Amino acid sequence: MTKIDIFHEETGLTIRNAVADDLARIIELDESSSGINKPDYWQESFRRFGSLQDGRYFLIAEKGSEIVGFIIGEIRAWEFGSQPGGWVFSLTVDPDTRLAGVATLMFNTICQCFRQAGVDKVHTMIDRDNITVMAFFRSQGMMAASTIPLQLSLSDMDNAEEAS
Repeated sequence: MTKIDIFHEETGLTIRNAVADDLARIIELDESSSGINKPDYWQESFRRFGSLQDGRYFLIAEKGSEIVGFIIGEIRAWEFGSQPGGWVFSLTVDPDTRLAGVATLMFNTICQCFRQAGVDKVHTMIDRDNITVMAFFRSQGMMAASTIPLQLSLSDMDNAEEAS
């Protein structure tokens, strides 16, 4: 189990594991960022990633007693023989504290967790039109990977089957 509780004196931020009492603020931050209220999703995410399981990380950034961001990731191997790596699949920062280094500090912390667990690559997937998130991850040194995500629209598949 990986317990994280790190105070960064220069920023006044604490990075720590999420606890159940954080869910209301996590839901609020996500809604302010995405425009969608999804409490069931976040409760399930906390159940899966907030329990200090090896290889799973649900971290909170706090300034004083206020949660200003969160990041979620895990170590996993994907299909077709890929090596285990760290995967970041959620990163949200309070819009009022963006550009204050919160996301970078959370990203660096989760990368250190991945490194300590023995992996040497970090992955994420983002929508190509999300320029803000793309710019952040590129600023952290992330580049296009050797893997290519593929997708199929099931409605297109249904339409093709109906036409044949």
